[in-house]
Amino acid sequence: MAALKYAGMDDTDSEDELPPGWEERSTKDGWVYYANHDDMKTQWEHPKTGKKKRCAGDLPYGWEQETDEKGQIVYVDHINKRSTYFDPRQAFTVEDVVVKPKRYDGNTAALEILQGRDLSDKVVLITGGNSGIGLETARSLALHGAHVVLACRNLTRGNKAARLIQDEWHKARVEAMMCDLSSMRSVRDFAQAFNAKKLPLHILVCNAAVCTQPWSLTEDGFESTFQICHLGHFLLVQCLEDVLRRSAPARVVVVSSESHRFTDLSDTCGKVDLALLSPPKTNYWSMLAYNRAKLCNILFSNELNRRLSPHGVTCNAVHPGNMMYTAIHRSWWLMTFLFTLARPFTKSMGAMAVVLSHCAKAGRWSLSEISVCSTPDTFSQRSGWNVGRLWITWLFLQLIGTDLYKWLKVLM
Repeated sequence: MAALKYAGMDDTDSEDELPPGWEERSTKDGWVYYANHDDMKTQWEHPKTGKKKRCAGDLPYGWEQETDEKGQIVYVDHINKRSTYFDPRQAFTVEDVVVKPKRYDGNTAALEILQGRDLSDKVVLITGGNSGIGLETARSLALHGAHVVLACRNLTRGNKAARLIQDEWHKARVEAMMCDLSSMRSVRDFAQAFNAKKLPLHILVCNAAVCTQPWSLTEDGFESTFQICHLGHFLLVQCLEDVLRRSAPARVVVVSSESHRFTDLSDTCGKVDLALLSPPKTNYWSMLAYNRAKLCNILFSNELNRRLSPHGVTCNAVHPGNMMYTAIHRSWWLMTFLFTLARPFTKSMGAMAVVLSHCAKAGRWSLSEISVCSTPDTFSQRSGWNVGRLWITWLFLQLIGTDLYKWLKVLM
């Protein structure tokens, strides 16, 4: 206090009032600085509060900023026919508050990730959006203005999910459409119906999946886990590729899993064995089938990003979290029991949807910024194959439908 009194700063009525010998000025771009006429010095910080300020908004109506013959900034009031060196906006200065970037953790919800984002000009398509992570992601995006389309195999449940979101905000734009990934015919019909709406597509979230299912074949002749988790999404992206390109910048988010690390597509000789993708009942284990499908998701995501990123369409494969309590494990009582035990120690549904929401809203992102899945760099070297050949193989699988193993022998 003695120092303030000595400096003449203790006898003013307000902490914003300048001490004797000081003057408040502003730069051409509106930043406020302070001139000390006694010491012939200037500084950005207020001499009493130590805060920085800037002029808010534009000049008042009728005012104009000019430069006099000495190069100094002068403010001209054309209405009252006067000029001054004082910036009229200094009467409405605001503090220059440095906003520190928010830190996110495992408890962060998807709504927090999207806070302040206006997605009213975006169209989002989410497979499996009627429950689990897909529903929470759809809710978060719709509550921020996005037009969300739920691609569901059960249209009744899809419409119910859409109504739940609309009950939360009556202006939410959410609709459900029929899409059964276990049927290539259904996927093609869905894509045709979506294209008929003449909507853009800025964000495609490939979320739908099944796990721990008993062995069964789809109507196309493929093992159901492989087709629902991977091949159906592969076909969906192919059918919607044109609209994604036209909507650029656009993005595809593929929901994979860290469990892809616990499997391989190679046989005992180190060669890729495509028969592992759709095994017969005698060689089937549900968790292994799920892991292989998720490995295919990541190979597909990486190759899709390589092919479409030059056209403004980016792609990421993401891992939402471990031991998440959703309906995906409903087919096996043991997995349901284990996930129930782990539930108090895992993420909430909102926290699980964070990664999907972050990928969906980010203008640009890198693989290091989010929880992503990646395959070992040596995969192609060990197998003797490349992802491009797998891509062609998946295209063949869509075209041939049945008689899988006959064509696998030709391709191998």
